[in-house]
Amino acid sequence: MKKLLTIFAILSAFAVNAQNLQLHRDFERGHFTTTFEMFKMDKWGNTFTFIDFDYDAENGINQGYFEIARVLKTEKMPIGLHIEYNGGVGNAGQVTEFPIGLGYTINNAWIFGANYSQGSAKWGFSTYAGYKAIKNADKANFQVTGTWYVNMLEGKMTFSGFADLWTEKGLNDNTIFLTEPQLWYNVNKNFSFGGEVEISNNFAGVEEFKVRPTLALKWNF
Repeated sequence: MKKLLTIFAILSAFAVNAQNLQLHRDFERGHFTTTFEMFKMDKWGNTFTFIDFDYDAENGINQGYFEIARVLKTEKMPIGLHIEYNGGVGNAGQVTEFPIGLGYTINNAWIFGANYSQGSAKWGFSTYAGYKAIKNADKANFQVTGTWYVNMLEGKMTFSGFADLWTEKGLNDNTIFLTEPQLWYNVNKNFSFGGEVEISNNFAGVEEFKVRPTLALKWNF
């Protein structure tokens, strides 16, 4: 459920602070995921952060993933400066007769680039492109991200999402693609239900095209 509300950067003209908590049921992987997101504005730009936790029936939390992004931008700047950190840890499950899992880390990554966004109360988009510095990577990498939202039926329905394209082993390696379009029905200003479809290629060690739908609940604080 990566970057589910990076689009908050577009909504800066309408809300100074926003937070939400989501619960997703991933049918392909057979687990639940919780996502907490926060967006905050100030006179020098905005900060966005989120954390995902994946849960399985036997071990509870089996993966945690964290991102935090800062856009430096004033009213006179048409393009913002984007700085972002990604990282996480996980448990691959029991590998011996002892109740000990095989732990792993998601390599630390920093992204430095430029951000551009446009929007209104009904629709908007945001995009950034930048250099991606990944721990232990011996070659230069990049990432391009786009996000969008469309509010429909007088705000009762929201179509939103993001799309990422990046490399991890240099420009000559296969690129990784990930997108998560979402559709929400907004019962009121606090509660929504809906879901998303994770569509990916060469993502998370799976060298093939995958489609993973979820059903979800969201509470806006």
